[in-house]
Amino acid sequence: MHDSLAILLTPPGSAAIAVVRLRGPQIPHFLRGHFSRPLTPGRCVHGNLQDGDRVIDDPVIVLSLDGHSADINLHGGPWVVRSTLDLAARAGFTVTERLGSPLPAEAIDADTEIEREVLSHLPLAATEFALSELLRQPEAWGRFGNLAPADRRAEAAKMLEDRGLWWLLHPPRVAIVGVPNVGKSTLANQLFGQERSITADLPGTTRDWVGEIANLDGLPVMLVDTPGLRATTDPIESAAIERAGEEMRAADLILLVLDASRPLIPDQADLIQRFPGALILVNKCDLTAAWDWRLICPREMIATSGIGVDPLRRQIRDHFGVDLRPHAARWWTESQRSVLRPAGSLQRPCPP
Repeated sequence: MHDSLAILLTPPGSAAIAVVRLRGPQIPHFLRGHFSRPLTPGRCVHGNLQDGDRVIDDPVIVLSLDGHSADINLHGGPWVVRSTLDLAARAGFTVTERLGSPLPAEAIDADTEIEREVLSHLPLAATEFALSELLRQPEAWGRFGNLAPADRRAEAAKMLEDRGLWWLLHPPRVAIVGVPNVGKSTLANQLFGQERSITADLPGTTRDWVGEIANLDGLPVMLVDTPGLRATTDPIESAAIERAGEEMRAADLILLVLDASRPLIPDQADLIQRFPGALILVNKCDLTAAWDWRLICPREMIATSGIGVDPLRRQIRDHFGVDLRPHAARWWTESQRSVLRPAGSLQRPCPP
């Protein structure tokens, strides 16, 4: 690992402010040579950042109390950011422009391990609910750590079974499948909350799978609308169905949509056998029924009007354990799970 790093903390592209974090032993030499004013640790200092005689920008720089890092708060124009990173690279810093998720330790300022893990995973919080639940965790883990040993063991057992926060930060893949023209795309649009898939009263309208994040009452899911499953001589539709099969196999949950107005046997019944673990939904319950759909799914659904969609959202959340206990500590990393296992549950979790 290189000793001196220059990390672009803010997203690439034009913005009002861009932050470049410097870390490592090169910081004093670099700032003496390129910044117009001396720095005081822990204080904001405004001055000129220069490359020789050329002024790149007039940033505010904050040197950390330990002197191990300095944040250069630039005007966020692409040229300013590019010139600053190029200057740092020529001075011997290793430049990182696109941070992965979770964020690396060098990009985090925190006092305890649990706070570091919260901050490093913030980019994964795709909904307000996920963000608020993640930000509650330092306090919740503090309460967990203060429990008596026997109570902590009991609570740790509950926490190990609770994968809700992990799913909030790692959206599950939910595939909508069915024969053509049963209302899969209409249902997908209802769950997205806006029109994403093309719908029409013609079989084969969806020619490829459509995947996008949908917010289901706070739970982000990668919702995949697949083409109708049927035998076809259309080479484009056939290829699309084959590709969609890969998405179905990778899905964490299958929503199998059946049509109450068309016969169950043979095509729709075959899909029930093909996807035994699927969550079965019966659509078009307002039309004349061709079979007794209540024997399979007692809940009415009419995707065109949205009837039955809100209960479905709750059912999907419940499937992934996101009916969360309020103010409870929960895990979202493997290191936390190791603390919660019986051998480690008596130790104080996530020490500073």
